[in-house]
Amino acid sequence: MTAADTGSVPPVAAAQPSLPREVYVLSVVGGCVMLGLGLVLPVLPVYAATFGAGPTQIGALVALFALMRLAASPFCGPLGARFGERRVLVAGLLLCAVSSALTAFAGSYGQLLVFRSLGGVGSVLFSVSALATLLAIAPAGQRGRAGAVFEAGFLLGGICGPALGGLLALIALPAPFVAYAVLLLAAAALAQAVLRTGRTAGAEPRRDVVRLPVLLRDRRYLVACLAASAQGWVLFGLRSALVPTVVMAWRHDVTWVGWAFTTSAVVQALLIVPAGRIVDRAGRRPAMITGTGVAAAAIGSLAFVDRYAWLVVLLCVYAAGSALLNAAPAALIGDVVAGRAGSGVAVFSMCTDVGAVVGPVVVGLIAERAGVPAAFGSGAALLVVAFTASWTLTSVRPTRRS
Repeated sequence: MTAADTGSVPPVAAAQPSLPREVYVLSVVGGCVMLGLGLVLPVLPVYAATFGAGPTQIGALVALFALMRLAASPFCGPLGARFGERRVLVAGLLLCAVSSALTAFAGSYGQLLVFRSLGGVGSVLFSVSALATLLAIAPAGQRGRAGAVFEAGFLLGGICGPALGGLLALIALPAPFVAYAVLLLAAAALAQAVLRTGRTAGAEPRRDVVRLPVLLRDRRYLVACLAASAQGWVLFGLRSALVPTVVMAWRHDVTWVGWAFTTSAVVQALLIVPAGRIVDRAGRRPAMITGTGVAAAAIGSLAFVDRYAWLVVLLCVYAAGSALLNAAPAALIGDVVAGRAGSGVAVFSMCTDVGAVVGPVVVGLIAERAGVPAAFGSGAALLVVAFTASWTLTSVRPTRRS
């Protein structure tokens, strides 16, 4: 058995140091990005409708963002290697800021499509570069915690954003887009001023960038990418597209959907940092097995639910599993690439985007032709595959702290 086939985590030191400050900076920057997205996403369909867009055109506008992320992902690794991850990260934030500002002053639906496309490109430049920077900065034994702190910023921003966006929209529909642009400019300034390009504690010495063909033969990399694809499918196909339809079919209004999502997001935010510690202390393999197993059980059980209260409970259970799946796969990727950037990080990001692009369409078709329970079953099945694959990893138990 070679090291490439293991799901091991380097031994934890007896006295574990605090995380590098850049990890917290990346978390704050990510929180600004998600806060801004939360501001504009609830308003975007209403804003597009003012230009005469119907449901199909609005759906295309939303899907275009993910499609542009997916299309631009392969270029992120080479750009980071050529210009440096911090420069690409800042450029992504600035491109998103320009996109949001232009959207606020759009004059037609066609202009909205162009400006949202720019936002999708900027979004993936930021997210891939931010993850690559995180893996380079975080020491090997702290990648789980670092990934959890990073994701916590996104979660908190996502929780607060929608409510604030609704309030700003009362002033004027373009107001959330202007606010998002300002937030992104502030995040870009923070990243440019504080992130240090020479800090590479997570990059193992005497290790070159691992090429993609080598990564595709590494079991850890494949399992992490499989889990990311399943997460994208469930989060954007099932949770975001199907759950609101189910709740509305129970004759609840959209407010009930918001409460369900907010409750589960709060649960995940509370558990994400403890989950990161579990990933570092217990190992990647146990965290992957537990995360995929809990998430699969929760999503599968949604097929049999006919009460709103049980739906909220199961979404919270899924959030608990998802907390582990926010930290463990990224830590696995960091172990595989030895903390160095490259195409491997971009492909890992693409796996989530593929699930986000394909998931809503296929889930909708399954729900129409085979029923809602079968649609939930599709997500559970993908998570079960990831659960089974996680069992094939082997791990070395880390040394416990005294």
